[in-house]
Amino acid sequence: MVANTPAELDTLFASALNAADLEGLMALYEPQASLMPSPGTVVVGTAAIREALSRFIAAKPSMTLTARTVAQTGDLALVTAKWQLDMTGPDGKPAAMNGQSVEVVRRQPDGHWLFAIDFPFGVAT
Repeated sequence: MVANTPAELDTLFASALNAADLEGLMALYEPQASLMPSPGTVVVGTAAIREALSRFIAAKPSMTLTARTVAQTGDLALVTAKWQLDMTGPDGKPAAMNGQSVEVVRRQPDGHWLFAIDFPFGVAT
């Protein structure tokens, strides 16, 4: 799974999450990327991102989203996605989340794109 455009990263993320493909998810991040797995919490680096995403996979999620590129300059782009996530809550009951993500993505030397900063809950105002 490689993203050939900035917005394609979000689409690939949803596909990998829906397939419970942790390795596919990890392949979408730079080694020192940051991720906000919950509002107010930011993790940095492969190990921390892997741990956070494995918790989401354990909840058996189903994600739908609409992605778009907001701005791009050279090898950097700002992308966003409106998303809905249905899953099993910690109590075993159905749960749902939604949001408007904000991500900074970077084109790699081989031409594909990876997340550098992934804030699925956007920026609180």
